Amino acid sequence: MLKTARSLVTILWLVVGLLATGCEMKQPARSPSAKSSAPTQSVSASTPTGKATVNPSDTIKICSFNIQVFGVSKMKKPQAMDVLTRVVRRFDVVAIQEVRSTDQTVVPKFVEMINADGSKYDFVLGPRLGRTSSKEQYAVLFNTDRIELDRGSVYTVDDPQDLLHREPMVARFRVRGPPPDQAFTFSLVDIHTDPDETTTELDALGDVFSTVERQAGGGDVILVGDLNVDEHHFGKLGQLPGIAHAITGMTTNTRRNKMYDNIVFNQQAGSEYTGRSGVLDLQNEFNLTEEAALEISDHCPVWAEFSAIVSPSNVANRAPATTR
Repeated sequence: MLKTARSLVTILWLVVGLLATGCEMKQPARSPSAKSSAPTQSVSASTPTGKATVNPSDTIKICSFNIQVFGVSKMKKPQAMDVLTRVVRRFDVVAIQEVRSTDQTVVPKFVEMINADGSKYDFVLGPRLGRTSSKEQYAVLFNTDRIELDRGSVYTVDDPQDLLHREPMVARFRVRGPPPDQAFTFSLVDIHTDPDETTTELDALGDVFSTVERQAGGGDVILVGDLNVDEHHFGKLGQLPGIAHAITGMTTNTRRNKMYDNIVFNQQAGSEYTGRSGVLDLQNEFNLTEEAALEISDHCPVWAEFSAIVSPSNVANRAPATTR
C-alpha cells in the first residue's frame, strides 16, 4: 500500500508539472531600435548583438524583390524559377516589382509553382502601369497560413499631378493567430521608382506615406520596393517624423555595387520591428555564378522581421481592420 501511495504521488507531481509547462504564456516580442544590426548579405538565423531571442512563430518576415522583367520568358527558365519559388517560401509576405507581361497568367502560375510542395500562398496583383509601352505590375504574395488580406483595402495610389511613373499599390494585411486587436496589422505600399526621377518621386512618396498612414487610422504603414536610391537620398520621405528603414550600409543589387531596395516604416507609430533584417545574396545562398544569378534578377531580395503581436503600448492606437 505504501509503495502504491508513493507511485500515485509521483504521478500527481508529473501531471502538475506538465500542466504548469503547458500553461506558460508567450510574451510579445520586444521591439528594439529601428536600425538594423551589422550588415549581412544573406538570411541568417543568428540574433543581432544585444537583442533578445524571439520565437519565429511570434514573428513574420516581409520581403521586397524586384524580379527583373518578370514574365513568360523567365517562367521558361527552370533554374531561375526553382530559386524564385524557394525564395518566396522563406517569407510570409513578398512584395514584387517589375512584373512585365501582357500574359496575366504569369503570377497565378508562379503561385501554383510555389504551392506545389504543399505551401498555401495567395496573391494580389495590381494594374499595368507606366507612361510608355513597357508597363509593369506590382504583386504581393502571402502565406495564407500566417497572413490574411483585406481584399477591399487594395488600391493604386491616385496621382493627379503625375509625379510617380508607376503609382504604388497599397494593401492591408493582418497576422493570423493572435486576437484581432493584438494581431500585427499593416498597410503595405509597393513601389518601383523611375531611376531618372528619384528626386521627384521620393518627395512624392513622403506625401503618399503620410496619406496612407492617416487612412490606416494609426496602424502601421510599411513602404517596400525598388527606390533606386540609398538610405541617404530619401528626400521628403526620409524627413518624416519617426521614419526608419531596415536596410542600411548594404548593396542590394546582384553585382554588389549599388543600393536600390529598402523597407521603410514609422518607428514612432509602431514598434513591431524586431531589428532583424538583411539582403538575401542569391549567389551565396544558392551557390550560383553571377551569370546564373543575373538570370533571376539584377536585384537581391531584401527583408525585415516584425512581431506578429502588437506591443501593448500600441494596442490602443490601432484601428480595427476587417480582413478575410
